[in-house]
Amino acid sequence: MVRKFTFGRPFPTDAVVKTYPAQEGTLPYFTNTEESLVLTLEKGAPVYGLGEQVRGINKRGWIYTSNCTDNPHHTETTRSLYGAHNFLIIGGASPFGIFIDYPGTLTFDIGYTRSDTLRITPEDWNLDIYLIETEDHLPASIVHTFRQMIGRSYIPPKWAFGYGQSRWGYKDEADFREVAETYAENGFPLDAIYMDIDYMERYKDFTVSRERFPDFPGLVNDLKEQGVHLVPIIDAGVKIEEGYPVYEEGVEKGYFCKEEDGTPFVGAVWPGKAHFPDMLNPEARRWFGLHYKYLLDQGIEGFWNDMNEPAIFYSEKRLNKVFDEVAELKGQNLDLEKNDRFLGLVNTLANHPEDYRSFYHEPGNGMERVRHDKVHNLYGYNMTRAAGEAFEELEPDKRILMFSRASYIGMHRYGGIWQGDNMAWWSHLLMNIKMMPSLNMCGFLYTGADLGGFGGDTTEDLVLRWLQFGIFTPLMRNHSAMGTREQELYRFSNMESAKKILELRYCLLPYLYSEYMKAALHDEMLFRPLAFDYPQDTQAVQVEDQLLLGESLMLAPVYQPNAEGRYVYLPEDMLLITTTGPEDIRLKLMTAGHHYVPVAENELIFFLRKGHLLPLAAPAKNTAAVDDTRLQVIAWPGTEASYTLYSDDGVSKDYENPENLSDIQLSSDGRITYTGALERNLTLWN
Repeated sequence: MVRKFTFGRPFPTDAVVKTYPAQEGTLPYFTNTEESLVLTLEKGAPVYGLGEQVRGINKRGWIYTSNCTDNPHHTETTRSLYGAHNFLIIGGASPFGIFIDYPGTLTFDIGYTRSDTLRITPEDWNLDIYLIETEDHLPASIVHTFRQMIGRSYIPPKWAFGYGQSRWGYKDEADFREVAETYAENGFPLDAIYMDIDYMERYKDFTVSRERFPDFPGLVNDLKEQGVHLVPIIDAGVKIEEGYPVYEEGVEKGYFCKEEDGTPFVGAVWPGKAHFPDMLNPEARRWFGLHYKYLLDQGIEGFWNDMNEPAIFYSEKRLNKVFDEVAELKGQNLDLEKNDRFLGLVNTLANHPEDYRSFYHEPGNGMERVRHDKVHNLYGYNMTRAAGEAFEELEPDKRILMFSRASYIGMHRYGGIWQGDNMAWWSHLLMNIKMMPSLNMCGFLYTGADLGGFGGDTTEDLVLRWLQFGIFTPLMRNHSAMGTREQELYRFSNMESAKKILELRYCLLPYLYSEYMKAALHDEMLFRPLAFDYPQDTQAVQVEDQLLLGESLMLAPVYQPNAEGRYVYLPEDMLLITTTGPEDIRLKLMTAGHHYVPVAENELIFFLRKGHLLPLAAPAKNTAAVDDTRLQVIAWPGTEASYTLYSDDGVSKDYENPENLSDIQLSSDGRITYTGALERNLTLWN
């Protein structure tokens, strides 16, 4: 049962696709004070959700703020990340879900000020609240109901499940050819190379530097023939430059965000001074989205949207104000207070709240203009929506890869996300692990973190351990920042170990793709906490560093430096799979309970659940070369099991075709039977 409660005049976010009439009366469970919604939490009851946020799967004990924020150095004390995902599951005797559809700044004090109190505080009271209850009160059922409310998750092309290499610093055609050639020469699988801001002409959206890429379509085609897709970045800010068509069109048609006096707002990003398209205006959104055609026409089949919180290095108004105030300090003795003032002036230029309060959107459709800070969390969502809607118009029968940095619930229908600019820290590997189910709860299935870390100098063991988890995430991208240690996999002394683990990703693709598609088509989670499948197991409920992946697997990644093993809790008997790659897979039956499992640096472990199957393909150089007609099947010995395999062409949108599904049955004596439209050769692994 879903009940909707409306307060004030909410801004329409289009996050929810189903229609629910507003209920009369007060919101159940909560006390509505003048400032906040307040709920007393049951002792020990978990609180799940919030999508892209810091800390654990259980969110109790901290203050979180929904306010899309560019902050690559996030730590445990951070309160806002790149996404704003206002969905919670409140645990206890009768768990329920709550979604606060509110695009402004929203604070969740989940047992921080008082350990037994949840306090939700919006900046104003123009919002919709959806209360979600199910008959069984199970978290998985609550998530399923919520996911049906907000619509089907984005489905990328199949090649987007392959490995991608990225670095801010690939500057010209030679760099991209070198990366592709060196990966191939060393026998690494590769499906994509990502193009950061240097491919553009002076950081202008929808341009390609002719000097650095004299034959861009030729480069795109050459790499595509090798099975490698180029994936360019698109930023939110449009450079102010006479003669630049995107800028001139936007000004002429009034499609940029405006100051209170109606003049275009001037902020700065990579190109310096820039205007920001009014992504909340349907006409401006379509105008911006159709510009992706420039790159689609040159053979590009995937994009990533960045800097779309939107990130602002400075605004023209605030920069001038800071210059004036800094000038007043020149020649003075900078004591503690004056030094703090000086640093505050300079260090708070970027992403300043004053700037977000100074420009406006014109949503159209008879709606009044709205100040940006009131709808801040919708910007990245609608930038990606602009692209997604344009792709439906430009390439209606073809899947285009799209993922974004900033997001709000609803954007999950148009693209995935990567988990923002992270650091080469072990703590960020653990955060990546714990964030996966929380994002799945909010509809974001196509997601992953920058493997090895984006900022800072990584280490070989961190890259390898992150890779060992990353082979299971839908988005699998190695990405690093200019000025940091180069971390292409072929640069490390343990190159062979990395290659073997990466090969295993391609062996796993029949399972990973099947489980992704089933989760997307049936509004389910791909990654789940143990608590969701074993709610009566009090020990499983406490485990946050192991995840269930699809119907068959449990992951137990290693996320600490110099570790040669880890403790694992098994809520039931499971089959331990230890591997260094496709040619070295060892199986061991494990009983339910606590275990210490050795895991060498070049090994990874995961577990197969009893009564389930794991189909494996042979290693391949890219996704197009994965042969899912010849599969080996790993199963618990001597037990019956079955598996539904999903397979399609990976490009078209005929998702519901029954021929995409086939059934694998395993009898207790090891005989495999298969039913499906496509012929397959299936053998039992031994």
